[in-house]
Amino acid sequence: MSVLQQSDQCEAFATLSRFRDDFYDCLRGRGDALFELCDALLCTDGPVRTLVDLALAPEHRRGHGALYGALNHGQIEVDRLRHALAGCPLPRAADGRIVLAVDVSPWLRPDAATSDARSFCHTYGRGENKHLMIPGWLYSWIVALETGRSSWTAPLDAIRLRPGDDLAAVTADQVRDLVSRLISAGQWHEGDPLVWIVVDAGYDVMRLAYLLRDLPVELLGRLRSDRVMRRPAPPYVYSPTGGRPPKHGSEFIFKDTRTWDRPDTETKTTTTRYGTAHAQGWDRLHPELQQRSAWRDHPGKLPVIEGTVIRLQVDHLPSGGDPKPLWLWWSRPTATPAEVDLAWQTFLRRFDIEHFFRMIKQTLGWTTPKLRGPDAADNWSWLITVAYTQLRLARPLAIDLRRPWERPVPSNQLTPARVRRGFRHLRAKTSTPAEVPKPSMPGPGRPPGSKNRHRADRYDVGLMLATGEPHRRPTHHKVGTKPRRTG
Repeated sequence: MSVLQQSDQCEAFATLSRFRDDFYDCLRGRGDALFELCDALLCTDGPVRTLVDLALAPEHRRGHGALYGALNHGQIEVDRLRHALAGCPLPRAADGRIVLAVDVSPWLRPDAATSDARSFCHTYGRGENKHLMIPGWLYSWIVALETGRSSWTAPLDAIRLRPGDDLAAVTADQVRDLVSRLISAGQWHEGDPLVWIVVDAGYDVMRLAYLLRDLPVELLGRLRSDRVMRRPAPPYVYSPTGGRPPKHGSEFIFKDTRTWDRPDTETKTTTTRYGTAHAQGWDRLHPELQQRSAWRDHPGKLPVIEGTVIRLQVDHLPSGGDPKPLWLWWSRPTATPAEVDLAWQTFLRRFDIEHFFRMIKQTLGWTTPKLRGPDAADNWSWLITVAYTQLRLARPLAIDLRRPWERPVPSNQLTPARVRRGFRHLRAKTSTPAEVPKPSMPGPGRPPGSKNRHRADRYDVGLMLATGEPHRRPTHHKVGTKPRRTG
């Protein structure tokens, strides 16, 4: 090993140890149990099936009662932990800019009638690949993306959405707080490339761009294929009959090629996975906003939010499916051909967040525990975030402990699951600030044969709609009482 490699490993080891100490300082009330639970999560072999398995890990020196007590009654200083995450080394794009991906992932709890703050979560792929609305907790995640193909991301923030929350408004506040923390942590300085925020079609990217217009960020999001945009208003021409000058130009209909005209930019790129990627860009297109829905309470005139619309068409998909055109909207009003190529290539990196969701759900067991309270779910979600961050910081220190049937890979290309296999050896060399548990006897508990006189409260799902109005269940007519038309 060269001297430079030894220096990099020493620096990575110091960063990991410092983050572990910062995480311990963020814990209040049963913090030792929470810290050891996170270590057990990292050192357990195989996927996490139940919380009891974590209590049996040697890194968790307490009983299973302390484990559940830490999740239900432990406290984490979330604001302090967020600043610690923002101060860690972040992955960056090839040009040095920070690229953040925002997405929502559900924690489904359909049968948890005693759990509060559940919403209807939109899911697909269940029940013969149908779109279903299943009760659960919705979490909005923000991660930093790497350049190139990778299964690694850097989770920076997670917020649980409450029933009736406005997704765009909550996301805008979440991004605003995160960007402020990144600036205060020295991750972004004046003159650096603007931070890119990449979202999928479930977000109103134009409204997000308007809400975040005062920040050094640019929004890039996917649009549905049935959208209609507007071109800039033509120059005003005096007319003797009078009339107001037009506010919008001609229509740009995604499904009608006759309204496209000649694109402002057009490129063709040869790729290894998609064949030839044909990208077309139209500058200064904006939606025609109406005084309704999210804009119904907007004071004054509705804004004109201009951006670049990009259409991407590829020859084939890696899965062999039918390649449909991809429509993107970029908050930059005009773009050069090189910038258009950079935009759609950056958007393809957004799907790395799906690897993150798969890792925390299938391996770390984010949605495995059957916790009752939403506060306990928040504690568990932050433990998952801290555990994944430690895996990312331990990436330069990990050794490939592969199975006999697995293909060897270089140390710099290890997946999060492979890094987790060897984390137990790294933990033995780092500091463990958690104190040794004191021996104690369990309490007597409820006398045998006695009934539980304190039943848990039951909660309905989604008491508030996204519009802020209360949810009312539909009334059903009894048999034989349905009114009939007589006329």
